[in-house]
Amino acid sequence: MLAPKRVKYRKVMKGRMEGLAHTGNDVSLGDVGLMAVECGWLTSRQIEAARISMTRKMKRGAQVWIRIFPHKPITKKPAETRMGKGKGPPDHWVAAVQPGTMLYEIQSDDLVLVRDALLVASHKLPIKTKIVARGEIG
Repeated sequence: MLAPKRVKYRKVMKGRMEGLAHTGNDVSLGDVGLMAVECGWLTSRQIEAARISMTRKMKRGAQVWIRIFPHKPITKKPAETRMGKGKGPPDHWVAAVQPGTMLYEIQSDDLVLVRDALLVASHKLPIKTKIVARGEIG
């Protein structure tokens, strides 16, 4: 699973999910990319599941880049615990994604296979996504 090695603060506030992505919103490494259309949190498990499904679909016939990383710790209190007594311990890590963020990029000669792989990966994610080619946006 993806997780930071060290963090300055163990717990962070939730924040707001609004606005558009100003950086990381173009296809810069590969030929085709998977772009987020809505905002949300992607857990490290979801990011990894989408990556595995892509590489299995392509049978490792292309290069894949993950453009997001889960930096935000999410806390959770134990089950059947009474209210109060502070915030719970960190449970898992998420990447906060805004509309326009490029999630994955692929470089390959077979564009049909690349689009199929990105479609399979999009089914693993809880947000709406769009497949874009290099030069289509920006």
